[in-house]
Amino acid sequence: MDLLHLLRSVFCLHRKGLNGLNPQQLQLLVVSSVGVGLLTCYMLFKKRVAKTIPMGEGWWGRGEKQLSEDTKIYPFRVETSEAEIQDLNRRIDQTRYTEPLEDSRFHYGFSSVYLKKVVSYWRNQFDWKKQVEVLNKYPHFKTKIEGLDVHFIRVSPEQREGQRVVPLMLVHGWPGSFFEFYKILPLLTERQDDVAFEVICPSIPGYGYSEAPHKMGFNTMDAARVFLKLMERLGFTEFYLQGGDWGSLIVTNMAQMKPDCVKGLHLNMLAVTKGGAGLVISLLLGRYLPFLVGMTREDVRRLYPYFEKNVYEMLRESGYLHIQATKPDTAGCGVNDSPVGLAAYILEKFSTWTDKQNRDLEDGGLERKYSLDDLLTNVMIYWTTGSIVSSMRFYKENLKSDPQNRIDSKTGIYVPMGFAAFPHELLHCPKAWARWRFKDLRSYSYMSSGGHFAAFEEPKLLADDFVQFVRKVESKKK
Repeated sequence: MDLLHLLRSVFCLHRKGLNGLNPQQLQLLVVSSVGVGLLTCYMLFKKRVAKTIPMGEGWWGRGEKQLSEDTKIYPFRVETSEAEIQDLNRRIDQTRYTEPLEDSRFHYGFSSVYLKKVVSYWRNQFDWKKQVEVLNKYPHFKTKIEGLDVHFIRVSPEQREGQRVVPLMLVHGWPGSFFEFYKILPLLTERQDDVAFEVICPSIPGYGYSEAPHKMGFNTMDAARVFLKLMERLGFTEFYLQGGDWGSLIVTNMAQMKPDCVKGLHLNMLAVTKGGAGLVISLLLGRYLPFLVGMTREDVRRLYPYFEKNVYEMLRESGYLHIQATKPDTAGCGVNDSPVGLAAYILEKFSTWTDKQNRDLEDGGLERKYSLDDLLTNVMIYWTTGSIVSSMRFYKENLKSDPQNRIDSKTGIYVPMGFAAFPHELLHCPKAWARWRFKDLRSYSYMSSGGHFAAFEEPKLLADDFVQFVRKVESKKK
């Protein structure tokens, strides 16, 4: 029986289900899974995978590349002014709202009924000057790398006797910012046990207080190279990395470029889009015979029904991605000009990506997990820096060609890796799938609650999982 015929037979059995299978059909199911699994393993081992990504060079500043660059690190403070606040209030007061459909809640996007409540709080109670002081709680810096002013915060712990200090970089995604990490920072830097972390949180170029690239083509590998240069400039030769959303891909690229510098890589988002025949067989058999393909009952619960959770659901949620990956500057005109439009565009993601069931709620469930002060502070970082369009362009730069043909998709990851699988993340990645790409998986955790914005929503859960991952890595090295 050839492979194509075998796959067709397995697919038919998958559609039929296990009820009513005769012994011969069941035998086919088992033999096919083992046979194709062995074939897939052979193909994976046979395929040569690059060990590292070349660092390369880049220049993203205005004009021609300069012969020399200022490598000094300068203190930076977030500031505001009365003129900035008055302009914001004027624009808010001139907002034109659209009447929502009856009982539409968040199924059509951000409910304008609840939006008016958020905007009323923003206009009359939110204190941006106070939140600026909150932002300045931690030391901010800027430095020039590849022609860009790169912003970051650096939080050093007060080292206690017998305590080791471990360097760590945290990288955000869209539509977040470095501010997502403000709740997790004290859990990492103010620890009472034998280890604490010195944390670097940069802003991706084009996001917040990091200068936007002035040339086309800046993608995650370029961001990774910039951040590796930042860590080198700060004097770190070995460090840990953690990220979600775009941050997960950036830190993975960092580990691919300089694996000798990365002691461990911890992610809270992972999308496996490449697995060949192994992925097909895993999907077909996983629902009924998960143990044959390395899945657990929890994987089955999170993955299936597969098309509903991974295809139709993503179609409902990925409209923004298609816009930003094709014509970001066109769509960006509106949200860059209207603060209320910007808030609706960003906060809708904090609703649905925290839990898809929030679409059924009149208020989108936003205040169940977050405060309006925290949410609006993140919006204000985008608004006051005018960075929403440049942040949207990051999709265009990363998705203008087939991601599977990029060098990073063909390069293995060999550093110790840990993964925190949050139940309401947009896509679920079983441990068996993660092993296809990450060759040294040390830790895999099914988190009890939380969604896409893990550090913002569940800082203690994420911090605890990261610390236990570090302990596993460090104990194995001794």
